[in-house]
Amino acid sequence: MNVLLRLAYKGTRYAGFQVQPNAMTVCQAFQDALEAVLGQRPDVKGCSRTDAGVHALDFALNFHYDGHIPPFRLVLALNAHLPEDIRVKSARPVPEDFHARYAAHAKTYCYRIRNSAVDDPFDLDTCWRTAGALDAAAMQAAADHLVGTHDFRAFCAAGSGPAAHGDTVRTITACRVEREGELVTVTVTADGYLYNMVRILAGTLVEAGRGKLDPAALPDILAGGDRRRAGPTLPARGLFLVRVDYPDQALEGSQ
Repeated sequence: MNVLLRLAYKGTRYAGFQVQPNAMTVCQAFQDALEAVLGQRPDVKGCSRTDAGVHALDFALNFHYDGHIPPFRLVLALNAHLPEDIRVKSARPVPEDFHARYAAHAKTYCYRIRNSAVDDPFDLDTCWRTAGALDAAAMQAAADHLVGTHDFRAFCAAGSGPAAHGDTVRTITACRVEREGELVTVTVTADGYLYNMVRILAGTLVEAGRGKLDPAALPDILAGGDRRRAGPTLPARGLFLVRVDYPDQALEGSQ
């Protein structure tokens, strides 16, 4: 049986999702729980790698399992063996060829900004704070230029694999900037992302919100492909994977 699980986790204590030799990761903690429950350590396919310190509200992964515990019982069983900052939200069978990363047709991320001179002790690990005033309308005007299919080389960490090979075209279907009191949230939905793309995108919108970047300059920044013209890479702690979307056919199989 191929099982799709949805997780929520706070990434503060972890070196990202993917297993690493010298650091604790979300995947390692999850596989430890799998081994405790199933007596085996199946290979896990995650929908994204996620960097150290990044969080997830709805992370998708799948693994093949030849035992007899039904998926709905896996949720409680795994949560009993997981650390409190990782939780399984749901489990369901999916077609044998389903792959959590390759079957996804869209992912939504958000970046949370605390626009205040004073830290909030309750979200130190889940927000980036900036004291200078941010104009959310200017940020949204800049964000509007990012929607569509573009070459996002300027919004990719220098030296990353896709940048080196020219595989930097992605499609953003929505990019929203919302303010609620001191909290400014940048939410992006796209068919795929480059390394550090959302953190650079958010940093660029912050520059527009500070009045340091004209929102009308975004098309030229995209066209030029120069990383130096985009904004800074904001810290990982403000970034959340919000949702992973799959077509119905991928979840249910061919009819």
